[in-house]
Amino acid sequence: MTRIIKINPETPEPENIDEAVAILKRGGVIAFPTETFYGLGADARNEAAIDKIFGIKGRDFKNPILVVIGDRGHLDAFAADIPEKARNLMDRFWPGPLTIVFRAATSVSPKLTAGSGKIGIRLTSHPIALAISKRLGGPVTATSANLSGAPECSSAVEVLSQLEGKIGGIVDGGQTPGGKGSTIVDATVSPVKILREGVIVAALIQDTLATA
Repeated sequence: MTRIIKINPETPEPENIDEAVAILKRGGVIAFPTETFYGLGADARNEAAIDKIFGIKGRDFKNPILVVIGDRGHLDAFAADIPEKARNLMDRFWPGPLTIVFRAATSVSPKLTAGSGKIGIRLTSHPIALAISKRLGGPVTATSANLSGAPECSSAVEVLSQLEGKIGGIVDGGQTPGGKGSTIVDATVSPVKILREGVIVAALIQDTLATA
C-alpha cells in the first residue's frame, strides 16, 4: 500500500516532511515534487535503497541516477572536487533546475554513477524537495517517478497510476510545471559540456561561462 502524504508546496508542514523522511530513513522509496516533474526518492547513501529504485522503475543499471540536495554543504560528500566553472554556474543558477555533473567522491555508489565515476547533482529550489533533503541530512535520488519508457509525472495522481503499491509513499505537493526537465551540464570536462538543454536554455549557460 502506497501512503499519500499531502504537503503544502509553499509552506511544507514539518510533521509531514518528517513522515516522508521516516520512510527514507527506513530504506524506503518515495515520490516527491521537484521544479519540473515528480522524482523518485531514496537516501542516496543507502545502497539497498538505490537498488529498489532500479527495481521499481525497471531501469537498466547502465543508466545513472542524479541526486538533489537541500544544502550546498551536502556537495562535499558526493563531489570529489568543484571546478571553478561549476562554481560560477552554481552561483547563478542554484537553487534551481540546473543539474551539474561532477567527479564522484569515492563514497558514492557506482550504481548512481553507472560506473562512470561521475554524479549529477542539483541544489533544488522546490520547497518540499529542499525540506526533505535538509531533514534527511544528505542527497536524495531524483530520477523521474515513472516506469522506464512511460510518461513522466507532474502530479501525485499520475505517479499513483504507475507506481501504486511499488513505493512507500507519495508526497502530494500539487501539480509541478512539467514540460522540460532540468538542464544538465558536465563540469568534469573543459570546456563545460551541455548534455541536455532543459528549463534553463543553453544560451544562458554559455553566457555565464563566457563572462566568468
